[in-house]
Amino acid sequence: MFRIKKIAELTRLYLQMIIKEGDQVVDATAGNGFDTLYLAGIVGKSGHVYAFDIQSEALAITQKKLIATDLADRVTLINDGHEKLDLYVKVQVTAVIYNLGYRPGGCREKTTKQATTIKSLSKALLMLKNKGLAVLVIYPGHGEGKIEKDQLLKYCGRLSPREYNVLHLYLANQPNEPPELLVIQRNNFGITGDA
Repeated sequence: MFRIKKIAELTRLYLQMIIKEGDQVVDATAGNGFDTLYLAGIVGKSGHVYAFDIQSEALAITQKKLIATDLADRVTLINDGHEKLDLYVKVQVTAVIYNLGYRPGGCREKTTKQATTIKSLSKALLMLKNKGLAVLVIYPGHGEGKIEKDQLLKYCGRLSPREYNVLHLYLANQPNEPPELLVIQRNNFGITGDA
């Protein structure tokens, strides 16, 4: 029987439903490399992952994992802020993932901020293919995370329902403000119904 243990598992379920071999995808927050590695496995040899992080040590950790699993050739690691993703990614993408907050094991002061996250997301949504997904894991258990969550929900509430579908998931009975999930699907470039 299917049982949800973590928001991260739900994130991967959504990504598995949409990403196929040969797709182009973005990991907007490479962190410790787990999402980048996962995406590289799904897109296959003919696909590509663009992975962003402002911390060079995060990209070094990610690169080490990619080399160890022989997946480095399908990933471009970018040492820059995700709000600049349009400067590096010049193709339409199937999915963009954000794992917000600070890098586990890293400096807690180096955390994503709502202003740059929303700037990045607004660009990412325009890059999505028809029916593509932006998936955001939000961590409201720390000060900046609470602000980021509030501002992201306001931003998503203003998105056109003709152009985007927005899903907000959280574990309502879990203590200590567990992670939450936002899933945004681009909707036929503003046309309702199936293409």
